[in-house]
Amino acid sequence: MANSRNIPESSIADLVSENYVFAAVLHHFGIDFYLYGEKTLAEVCKKFRVQPSHLMEELERWAARKEPSSEELYLHPIEVLVEYLRKKHYYFVCQQLPFLSKMISGISPEDNYKDLMNDLNLMFPLFVDDFVHHIHEEENNLFKRISLLHQIEKGQYSLGDALKILENKPMDHLADEHEAHDDEMEGIRKLTDNYLLQEDAAIPIRVLYHHLEIFEKELIIHARIENDLLFPKVIELEKEVKRKINIQIQSN
Repeated sequence: MANSRNIPESSIADLVSENYVFAAVLHHFGIDFYLYGEKTLAEVCKKFRVQPSHLMEELERWAARKEPSSEELYLHPIEVLVEYLRKKHYYFVCQQLPFLSKMISGISPEDNYKDLMNDLNLMFPLFVDDFVHHIHEEENNLFKRISLLHQIEKGQYSLGDALKILENKPMDHLADEHEAHDDEMEGIRKLTDNYLLQEDAAIPIRVLYHHLEIFEKELIIHARIENDLLFPKVIELEKEVKRKINIQIQSN
């Protein structure tokens, strides 16, 4: 990034081209970088009544953000994993998807990207609808199932009600359903030829491809955490709950 004394007088296009994350930070403040490429940061901040220092502080905060490793997450109980995944769902739905959607609908591409952007404008809203539906299903089914298992384990249900809950959508069924959604961005990846850019691609297209690819990588990590960490833990929890219920049945 340019020397801090020159940043306010640097153009938005230059700042974004030096660090694509800055485009997402600008979006966080309600600024569409592709509409103000030739304006200086000082000019844009004045228009939106934002202090340049606040933008730079937010950029530094984003740069310092560190996700826990799989090893760290593995050591935590199921409740912590679920809370982490809920926060990621919120981040995807309320931050990344609106940013990507705004870019796709707002960028005016050069001629050699017009057809692709037209296709993205048709495909991406469908992807968003499907993705949001998947998240709601996951929270309403998987996370609710986990909560019910904990409640049964604590004796908050009668034996009859516990048996009914355990028979309805066991964890292996939910795990199979979940794996069917693991490659949600396949269509977008194919459309963009694995995010392959032409040498003369303009900065807005480069930023869009960068953030699409980053989003896909985050989804892959997210799915692995669910498949490799959460599901095995919950399947073991379900087995333990069933074992305790069977002991209760035999003792009656």
